[in-house]
Amino acid sequence: MFSPKPPQTAIARMFSISLPLLSWFLLGAVTPVLAQDSPVGFNPQLWLQQALQSIQDLGTLGILAFIGLYIIATVAFLPGSIVTLGGGVVFGVIFGSLYVFIGAVLGSTLAFLIGRYLARDWVAGKIASNPKFAAIDEAVGREGFKIVFLTRLSPIFPFNLLNYAYGVTNVSLKDYVLGSLGMIPGTIMYVYIGSLAGSLATLGTGAATADPQAELLQRILQIIGFIATVAVTIYVTRIARNALAESVGEQVIKGE
Repeated sequence: MFSPKPPQTAIARMFSISLPLLSWFLLGAVTPVLAQDSPVGFNPQLWLQQALQSIQDLGTLGILAFIGLYIIATVAFLPGSIVTLGGGVVFGVIFGSLYVFIGAVLGSTLAFLIGRYLARDWVAGKIASNPKFAAIDEAVGREGFKIVFLTRLSPIFPFNLLNYAYGVTNVSLKDYVLGSLGMIPGTIMYVYIGSLAGSLATLGTGAATADPQAELLQRILQIIGFIATVAVTIYVTRIARNALAESVGEQVIKGE
């Protein structure tokens, strides 16, 4: 049976009210700052580089500021690759990877919850009358961890958009968060490439990627991503086919 959304516990109701307010607050607070330093309007890469430069001078507080910046970038559809590379410059490979992963998990989870409590009802209303779509959604929910994990391994699926998209599916929050482990290989690679840059000013210029080790790592990650893309495509197709078969079988039994 298709469920429009998770049961509305007190915590769920709190999220449904507070998350939209928080997201709009973050965007409202950041937007004026984003535009003030650019003569042609908002330049996300330039602003993120400037923010990273400020974080570099904050010392210990820079850790929290960096994680906060990553959360904002994720929710606001800003280029997270710049922040990930910057993590390597500012904190080095080990701590940079750790802080990037924390920021990415928190930011993607916030986006997931915003999508769930703002858009899930609308999506539920659209597909509840279609048993085939409902069956697919339920099946995807049952295999949530594997699907999220594989899509996190693949660079083809857009990270920021996918966070909101999963929110309107039947994937559980637990499976979604655990599936974020798939981000680890890509996180470490990009943080490492950032550490080779040595300067925030060179981020996005391709200087660090000219290093032979960086090129090798990129190729390895591309291969892993390709395999993950094929795997998730086959896997989701199989799930959808089985779900549709079950749905059609149930309709035949009911005489519909």
